Order: sequence, then structure tokens, then C-alpha cells
Amino acid sequence: MIFSSMLIEDAVAEFSKLPGIGKKTALRMVLHLLRTERTEVDGFTQAITAMKHGITFCKQCHNVSDTDICAVCVSSSRDKSQVCVVENIRDVIAIETTQQYNGLYHVLGGILSPLDGIGPDQINIASLQDRISKQPDIREVIMALNPTLEGDTTVYYISKQLAAFPVRITAIARGISFGGELEYADEMTLARSIAKRLPIDNYVNINTL
Repeated sequence: MIFSSMLIEDAVAEFSKLPGIGKKTALRMVLHLLRTERTEVDGFTQAITAMKHGITFCKQCHNVSDTDICAVCVSSSRDKSQVCVVENIRDVIAIETTQQYNGLYHVLGGILSPLDGIGPDQINIASLQDRISKQPDIREVIMALNPTLEGDTTVYYISKQLAAFPVRITAIARGISFGGELEYADEMTLARSIAKRLPIDNYVNINTL
């Protein structure tokens, strides 16, 4: 693309760095902002800057938060007896969208993948153990990881690490196809998987790990 303005060219280059945004889409976005009132554009850029500089991670569940402890963890309406273990923040958003789960979360920040050099120390497993040991109200840990080989391996490993704790370990039902990802599942399928979660022994086949 040839631009008559270096400012537009620079803006297009920055927008095209976003996932799934090509040069043509980036150009449409930039031209839209160019036609938009300056106050609205200022509000847009200020919101992005404030998010980047102000966002933090919950010290309890590792979800994104504006404060040290996120709104989900401090909410008096959430079921404190359940903790849903997910791989990343996108999975929290996907489950919350179903409006079928009212417990707490624990974001691992990844899954075990020896080939990629990701071991237990690289994800938030130790903090999950510490959390369960210090919060006797927790009676169920729901494993809601993507149904892949790495996801199953992580579920199996965590279930072994939590075996000594007096908690019930369950996993979401196989309503989601093996090899799929939670963020791309439709809401009905994901809601059904949460509602019909299974005992961990019925979920992981150790002979396949």
C-alpha cells in the first residue's frame, strides 16, 4: 500500500499487528478513526493506555483485575465451595458468558507441555495447592481445560497433586470435542459441559498419557 501520509501509514502498521487484522482491515479502522470526533478518539486511546498501565492480575486466582483481588473472588454472591481451573483468561470469559457457573476460578496461565519446556513450575499449580490448603470452604475443584493431550496430562498431574486434600475433583463433560478449544465452543455446548461435569476418574484415561 502507498500512503500520502506517514502518520496514516504508521497507524495502519500498528493496527495490523493485532491478531487477525490485515492491512486492508487496519486501513478501514484508521480511516474510521480519522472521520471520528477527536474527543472520541482521545477517549479510545486513553482507555487502551489506562488498561495497559492499570491492569493487574488477581493475587488469588490470577484472573485479570483492576485491584489486587478480582471482583469474582470478593463477590459475596459467588459459591466459595467451587473452584474452576482454566488455562487462560479467555476461558474464564467463555464460561462466564454461559451464565451457568457461579463459583470461583483459578487461572493456570498455561498447560503442561514438556516439548515446549512448560513444566509444573511454569504455571500456577503451586498457588492452587496453597489456596486449597488455606481455604477450607473449597470442596470441589472443577477441571475445565481444553480436551487435548496436553490438557489431559495437566488434569491428571493436578489431580495427583490434590489427592491429599479433602476436595472433590471433577472435570467438564466431553461435550467439547477432543482437540477443540473452549473459547470457540458455542455457549450451549459449554454450558452443558459445565452442568454435566464428571468425576476425575471418568475423565482421564491414564493409559493414554
